[in-house]
Order: sequence, then C-alpha cells, then structure tokens
Amino acid sequence: MPLPSTKLIGKARTKHAALRALALTTFRPSLGASATMSFGASPSQTIYFGYGSNLWLAQMAQRCPTSTYLGVGRLPGYKWIINDRGYANVVELPSSSSPSAQEPLLSPTHDYSSESWGLVYSLLPEDERRLDRNEGVPVAYGKEWLECEFWEGGEKEKVDVGKKPFTGKKKMLVYVDRERVTEDRPKEEYVYRMNRGIEDAVARGVPEKYVKDVMRKFIPEG
Repeated sequence: MPLPSTKLIGKARTKHAALRALALTTFRPSLGASATMSFGASPSQTIYFGYGSNLWLAQMAQRCPTSTYLGVGRLPGYKWIINDRGYANVVELPSSSSPSAQEPLLSPTHDYSSESWGLVYSLLPEDERRLDRNEGVPVAYGKEWLECEFWEGGEKEKVDVGKKPFTGKKKMLVYVDRERVTEDRPKEEYVYRMNRGIEDAVARGVPEKYVKDVMRKFIPEG
C-alpha cells in the first residue's frame, strides 16, 4: 500500500486540530452558564475518561479512529482495581474516604487509593458506539457521567498535574461495573495492554506514584 501523500497528512492534521478545538470549547469557563453542562453536552461529541487499557493511545486510535486525545483526568472518590472479570474497574467509595481537596496531588505523602487517574478523549458518535461494543455495554460495564478534573495536554506533551486543573470538576463518560467490585488478578493478555497504557499515561502526566501505589498492586511490569 503506498504511503499517504503529504497533502493527505496535512488534511488529517487540520481535521484533528479542528476536532480538538471544538471539544475544548466545552471546557472553557468563559462559556458562562453553559460551562456547567457536562462535557457530553455537544450533540456531536462525548468527552470520555479512560482509565484501563484505553490509556494506550495506539489501542484508542484503533478502536476509535476519529477520537481526539485532550489531556489528563482525575476521578476523585473512586478506587482503581482489577475486578473478578480480570479487567480494570473504578469502585465508588464512601464520601468520607474521598481525598482532601487541599492536599497537594504530587505530595510524597498523597494517598492515591481513593481516586482514579486516566486520559481524556473526545468521541464522535461512531467512536462511542465502537467503544460501547469493545467495553461490553451493558453486560460488562454501564455508562455513567461522573465529575472529573481535567488538565489539557497535547498528544506529545507531559502536563503538570501539580498545577490547578484546566477547569473545575466536569462530567465525563466513564465505563463502570457496579456489580463486579471484588479485587482479583488481571487476565494474562490484559497485562501487556495495561503496561503499554501505563507507559503512555505516565509520559503524559499521570503521577508515577499513583501507578506504583495503586496500579502495580495488580499489574506486574512487563
């Protein structure tokens, strides 16, 4: 198969930049009252928080070819686990277990056990339908819109999550399994995909201590 022409590559990059700009307009505080709407408020795009193997950018590009990477997200009050299906899940904790909003996120003593970190993408409708199939909705996971914090970042950029988030908490699509919340071991094939996702996530700003303290309890290096 011949390589794509420079002209076609340029068009693809222009389209990607336009989709990214459109998605990010949903985040802008300058939108006033509309800024309180969920990230999925746009009829053409959904803002998605990926916390499992969809941290792997190559996998996301394959599953959702027109998705756009937007940055790093944090979901407070939800614990990251591998459940008894052998896949990642986020488990809601009692409000008393939620991390303190005043505690510095990159502090050496920060407790990551009651929060989940991920990468944020915008999805066009067909992307979302593809992702629903991959995630096994509604059997393996349900779809929920949960409040997350967000740090904007480019695909080749490592964001500083020690700084104030791009906005306050905003709602994003999160795939959650409310039924299977028991901690267990990952499926063998999942370990490889999770390790590639962890590499991409850390390179883009997800705290290394979060990976060490939370994810490495379940996912061996490899």
